[in-house]
Amino acid sequence: SLTDPALTTEHEVMLTGLTPGTRYFYSVGSSVQVLAGNDPAHHLTTSPPAGSDESVRVWVIGDSGTGDDNARAVRDAYLQYAQPAPADVWLTLGDNAYLLGTDSEHQLKLFDMYPSILRTTPIWPSIGNHDAFSIDQETQTGPFFDIFLLPTQGQAGGVASGTEAYYSFDYANIHFICLDTSGSDRSIDGPMLTWLAQDLQATQQRWLIAFFHHPPYSFGHNSDSEEHEPAMFQVRERVLPMLESAGVDLVLGGHSHSYERSYFLNGHYGLSSSLEPSMILDEGDGQITGTGAYHKPSAGLVPNEGAVFVVAGSSGLLTGDTLGHPAMQNSRFDLGSMVIDIFPHRLDAIFLTDTGVIGDHFVITKGPQPCIADVNRDGVLDFFDVSTYITAYTAQTPAADLDGNGTLNFFDISMFLTVFSQGCP
Repeated sequence: SLTDPALTTEHEVMLTGLTPGTRYFYSVGSSVQVLAGNDPAHHLTTSPPAGSDESVRVWVIGDSGTGDDNARAVRDAYLQYAQPAPADVWLTLGDNAYLLGTDSEHQLKLFDMYPSILRTTPIWPSIGNHDAFSIDQETQTGPFFDIFLLPTQGQAGGVASGTEAYYSFDYANIHFICLDTSGSDRSIDGPMLTWLAQDLQATQQRWLIAFFHHPPYSFGHNSDSEEHEPAMFQVRERVLPMLESAGVDLVLGGHSHSYERSYFLNGHYGLSSSLEPSMILDEGDGQITGTGAYHKPSAGLVPNEGAVFVVAGSSGLLTGDTLGHPAMQNSRFDLGSMVIDIFPHRLDAIFLTDTGVIGDHFVITKGPQPCIADVNRDGVLDFFDVSTYITAYTAQTPAADLDGNGTLNFFDISMFLTVFSQGCP
């Protein structure tokens, strides 16, 4: 246990010697009483070893900081959906506390909104333009910097950024990069993009996911307007070439209060009118039960093999202009959040509406694909594969969702039995 003798309301605790991938229960209190914890609801799970082939679930919310019935409905839909398997990683896409990102707004619209999730799930926030109203970038002070404790020295993997405004971390075989598109210098030779280049060069993970507030493509806020949306414009022109050259798989943004999901793209850095057919590597829907998953031939991070770009800024409100950016495969005005499941060679993503409906889903696969009936991945189809699949299906884990539509049903069982009976190639 750790004891702080000083009278304070803010505590930061460094724990060492913990075992990776292990659940720990905790409590917080004074020398005479327990204030929180010491019960099954207060626990944390340490990250798995970097590079390991664990399955990982990620929850993504954007522009969620309204603290109203909209945000509650999105939260509750996620809790219902993820009840069998809660997220391991929680990302925010900025505008975490409207209207000005003050301390009291964070309390009301973040801490009071998500208490049960905050007890167990690590939150990795990005700065939105509304959060930036109450911070000082030069001194690194203000509610965002005071509330969150983020890796400035590469403590969670990646290259040290020296700031909590932008950072990176590893979780299993995924490298996550968070940028500050709201207040940090976005020039090519500025500190943030200089750090980004170093961080991208250093990572050796299989998957690369970038998240930040201002998306490169959107008609919710008009990404074609350099005058009104310079951050979106500069992200597209300056950041995307760097990310795609590093083999990025998925780019997440908010800002527009809508849901927009791109085709499988590479090399589109200009206005929406400049989108060429050659920049759309796969114009399908990315769904196994539709036109097929988006596929990257290489198993690791190889430049320019394609990525999906998502605007998920509708976790608290719906506003904006008419949708329909030509880079987008799916655009909709629905409240919701994203749930992303990542396996060694497959990424499954859904957009979950506030009513619990799966409004969109897509799949990205990487490298040579294993036979889906070889559940144990030992190269042999036998009773152990059947037993493992039954266990996964009974537990309602994402690994049993063979058709990638976000729902476990008869079709998944049928797909498994068909492939198992026919044998693997």
